[in-house]
Amino acid sequence: MFRVAALWRARLPGAGVFRLRPGPALLLLAGLALCLGGCDIGYLSRAAYEEGRLLWERRPVAAELADPTLSGEAREKLKTALAVRRFARDRLGLNVGGAYTTVSEVDPGATVWVLIACPKDSLTPYQWWFPIVGDVPYRGYFSRARAARKARAMERRGYDTLVRSTVAFSTLGYFDDPVLSNMLSLDRVELAAVLIHELFHRTFFLAGDARFDESAASYLGARGAEEFFAASQGAASADAKAARALFAADIEFARFLAQSEARLLRLYASRLAPGELMARREAAFAAIRQDYVRLESGFPGLRRFDLDRRPINNAVLAHYLVYFHGFDDFAALDRLHHDDLRATIRAVIELARANPEDPFYAVWKAGRGPVGRDGAPR
Repeated sequence: MFRVAALWRARLPGAGVFRLRPGPALLLLAGLALCLGGCDIGYLSRAAYEEGRLLWERRPVAAELADPTLSGEAREKLKTALAVRRFARDRLGLNVGGAYTTVSEVDPGATVWVLIACPKDSLTPYQWWFPIVGDVPYRGYFSRARAARKARAMERRGYDTLVRSTVAFSTLGYFDDPVLSNMLSLDRVELAAVLIHELFHRTFFLAGDARFDESAASYLGARGAEEFFAASQGAASADAKAARALFAADIEFARFLAQSEARLLRLYASRLAPGELMARREAAFAAIRQDYVRLESGFPGLRRFDLDRRPINNAVLAHYLVYFHGFDDFAALDRLHHDDLRATIRAVIELARANPEDPFYAVWKAGRGPVGRDGAPR
């Protein structure tokens, strides 16, 4: 019998550190792995097996809540998950289906380890191709050792790398995703943001554009958590205040990343000799770390990004740029719809569908124009 109560003996390694949420990269289905010969079949088969196991071991949340031995903290988190999915369906118009009505137990350490690789003179991450989702800038492993071995192989080819753990995934609506037991190590605000993030993936996914998919989901997840706690507990509640603080920190982090990206892009376009370029790159990384420390002092929510505690390289920054790009433009679109998040979500989806070649530009342009009587940008 599944026991969530046992989860509270330890948190995830690196507790308090931001945990990325690369849902689409994990849609690796067994049938596709067997039918498509252009991929690493062994990798796909292993990933399909592991994801299938998580789906096979799902247990209804209602059954867990009926268990008298369930810890109080786990009970609160599972109730929050059910309330968030109802809010996402009824207030945000997201396609929740049967997602997050079940729970699966996993190793508390991580569901999967994700590798990101980037050239030393570029912020464009290496792309891996997968069925259905197309090119994505990360690759997941169900073993930290395997991820580390692949990272070392990429480093020998001249790439910067990053290996990080994740606690969530999305099958994009092909299956009813469970709450993973290690998601319950998140606080209530983080949990709400993660669930809405993943439910947006379930509702809409633009194949081959992970940066737009993940950034839109990150923005809407944080905004959705803010709306959820304001609606369910009141705007003055502790959780609502925490959600607003988290969202504000995300906005500031996205701005910081945009400035850091611009600084490095200018450097990488300078055509300096390789030795001088690498020396200036390290100086730029040091300056970026100092800027982060100054910004972090005013926004405690930034501490989870840990740029003051880990070596910075292109892969680290490219990873965050996948999840935090164009937030001011999403916010402008949100204001255009009078902070009606349901309308904003609908607009994001419609703009991306109509402009798949450059959805970020479409959002930027729409956020600077009026809306018609139907609420759609003109």
